[in-house]
Parts: sequence; structure tokens; C-alpha cells
Amino acid sequence: MPQALAAGAAALLVERPLPGVHVPQLVVRAARPALATAAAWLEGFPSAALGIVGITGTDGKTTTSFLVRAMLEAAGYPCGLSGTVTTVAGGRRFGEASRSTTPEAPELQAALAAMLAAGDRFAVVESTSHGLAQDRVGEVAYDVAVLTNLTHEHLEFHRTHEAYRAAKRRLFEALVVGERNPEKGWGKTGVINLDDRWAGEFANATRRAGAHLVTYGRAAAADVRLVSLRQDATGLRLEVETPRWRGPLVLRLAGSFNGHNALAAIAVGEALGLDPEAIRRGLEAVERVPGRMERVPTSLPFSVIVDYAHTPNALQLVLDDLAPVAAESGGGLVAVFGSAGERDVLKRPIMGRVAGERCRLVGVTDEDPRGEDRERILREIAAGAEEAGRLAGRDLLVIPDRTAAIRAAVERAGPGDVVLLAGKGHESTIEMADGPQPWDERAVAEAALAAELEARTGRSGGSAAGSARP
Repeated sequence: MPQALAAGAAALLVERPLPGVHVPQLVVRAARPALATAAAWLEGFPSAALGIVGITGTDGKTTTSFLVRAMLEAAGYPCGLSGTVTTVAGGRRFGEASRSTTPEAPELQAALAAMLAAGDRFAVVESTSHGLAQDRVGEVAYDVAVLTNLTHEHLEFHRTHEAYRAAKRRLFEALVVGERNPEKGWGKTGVINLDDRWAGEFANATRRAGAHLVTYGRAAAADVRLVSLRQDATGLRLEVETPRWRGPLVLRLAGSFNGHNALAAIAVGEALGLDPEAIRRGLEAVERVPGRMERVPTSLPFSVIVDYAHTPNALQLVLDDLAPVAAESGGGLVAVFGSAGERDVLKRPIMGRVAGERCRLVGVTDEDPRGEDRERILREIAAGAEEAGRLAGRDLLVIPDRTAAIRAAVERAGPGDVVLLAGKGHESTIEMADGPQPWDERAVAEAALAAELEARTGRSGGSAAGSARP
């Protein structure tokens, strides 16, 4: 409180009266919900005038958000975005990069107000379990709630998977019509991944809220169903069936798991009654999502992919998706990744085992150690890889410095290999004990590739082809 007063606070929102404070105090039962209400009031409750699509889940939120926004724009609805990679209002990015996918209530409400002022008709809001549990999204009048999936994540905060699921369910429980959530021209809908093991739990929450339910997935009972999927060098080719239409869809994104993200977006389009051609046109226009399955160009005889995968499930999905690509080229998988400090510790050996079972070479390195012992984090990850048969110094590299780890992986990559750099994606910093350090995963990869190209060209007398370094 002294800091707030020193910064010029004219009043305080408190959970108990504070003695000796000479400014008005508003005493509330819980400060966070009250903060959300105050922030929304200050901005004029902007979400009441916007169509709000909330997206939650362990993986896929960002890509699904980009796809939904592109689809709505193609349908003629200007759409804002608040999420991990960026905030967009009126088609323009604004604000500073943040490590919080879902910002605090004052920032989120200000962003929604900026979208409304810029002429946006819709807003897509990535809604994390932290943001839901801490009421950062309080007073956001959601119209569509989307569940991508639920796996192992954020137990350092939620403590149990039950609490994690309960936080996610709040998005669907918020679909109840409230006094500040007038009819906007469409009903409220919960969009559920029917292939996820927790689908029934979230479908029931949607029904209890009195909202409409739209399901998606490969399951025959899904409302929006993936009939077939084929991946090639140019992207994904899907055959999709909905209650209103059936047809092909060509995505320029890598990763077969993005088929499910596209289905989620289509299900949103079905919930809002969008024109099928606009749905298709919008999704097919998305060329890339920053830090998500991004290929780093190189003339070396192997490929490098940058992806944000930072959970066991996401890492497994990406590696399983890339394995046939590597095999077809006569190579194997190389993975470089870490696990965040001061976060979920249980996932560390799981991620090591996932990589160890799938990769010919595993590189364990810093992700965001923060104030935790970085060597300990790496040992915990490496233990899982060792359980899968990897041996330190042979096919398991433990290199804390991420730049050095990427260089080592590139040096050891052979013809046909696919090198996956996982965990950082789009992020512009690495969180160290002494604070954030600038970081650009793609730029570091490009520098490592350039150095390796020069080294191999020199050794081979002008050709970049050849085997990896020993």
C-alpha cells in the first residue's frame, strides 16, 4: 500500500480496513473480483458491446486464436485479439510484450475498450487458468467459450489437476447470461474438443450454464468432424463435415495437430452462423503463427523448427508429428528444450522421457530458470531422458546456456534430421535469476545455421552436404 499511495492513489480497494491511511478505503470481501468490476466500470464495460470468444486449454490457444480472428475478419467482422503473442485492436498491434497470456483486469479491460474504439466487432481472448482463477477476466461477457485440450500443466500454481480443471471450467460457467451481458444477436455457446478425455466435464458445465453446445474432433459423434487429414511439405489438407456443410480445407500451417485447432475455429464459425466460404477463406489465409512450428530457412541438409511446445503433451505431439518427416528424409529427430523454473516440477522428467523415447539426440537446456537452481532443473529433465535410454555425452547433451545448446545440436545434425527447438517460441526474453535477458530463438538458430554452413562448406570444399560433426 505505501507504494500505491506514493504513486498517487486517491483511494484504496482493500479486504480489511487499514489504520493510519488518510485516503478513502473501499472494503470488499475479495479484492480481485472487485478490481475486475472496477476496471470494467472505468472502461464502460466494453465487452458488453463486443462479441467475445474466449479460448482456454493447455495447448493450442494461440494458434486457435489466430485462426478464429482470421475467420471472423474474412466474414466481415473486424476482430481484436488479446493473447500470448500480441494484442491487436483495429488491425494494429499495440502494447508491450508480456509474459502473461491473460493480462490483469485493468490492462485487459483497457485493451477491450481500445478494440471497441477502433471499430472491432469481436474480440478473441486467450483465457488461461491463471487468468480465470485470479479473476483477471472478471466482467468479461463471453459469448463463445472454447476448450482446446487439457493435459499436465501449471500444477505449481493450482496444486492439483482437479483445481486446474476447475479453473478452466470457470470460462464455461461464465456463459450464464448476466445483467451486463445483453443479447448481442447470437446465443452463448461452449465449443468442446470431444476427443479430449475431459470433454464430458466441460460439456456438463456448458449445459448447466444454459448455453448451446458445439463439439468438434475425430469422434463420429462430433458436430464438427475431421473426416480426413493429410500433411505434406506445403501444409495440411483436411476434409471437414459440419451440420451445415462438408468440404475440403487447405491450411498453410505445419503440424497435424493444427487440424484440431482448425476444427475449433470452424466450430466457433458454426456457433456464430458464419458463411462457410468465409470460414474456409479466413482459415486458408493464415500463413504462420509466430513461434508455432516455424521453419528456419537453411541450405544445410537438415531442417530446424521453432515451436512453443513447453508441456509434455505438446512436446509429444510435435515430435510424433515430425517423426515421419524425418524418417521420409532418412534422418531422425533432435530436440533442444528445457523447463521453466519456479513452475510445475512434475512435468520435467516426463518431458525428458518423451524426448528420449523419440529422439536420436536430446539437448537439455535453459528455458526460464528464474531464481531456481538451473542445474537442478536440467538434471530433473535429463533423468527422464536417461530412463528412456539416452546417455549423457553420447545422445544426451546437458548444456545450460541455450545459445550453446542450439549450436551443439546444429553441429551434430545429420542429413535428413529434423531439429526441434522447443519451449521458447515467440518469447523475447529468457527469465534468469538476475532478471529477463533478451532472446530471439529464431535469430539464434539462424546464427547457428550460418556458422555451421560456413564450417561445413570449408571442410567439404564448397558443398554444405555431409554428415554431422562427431
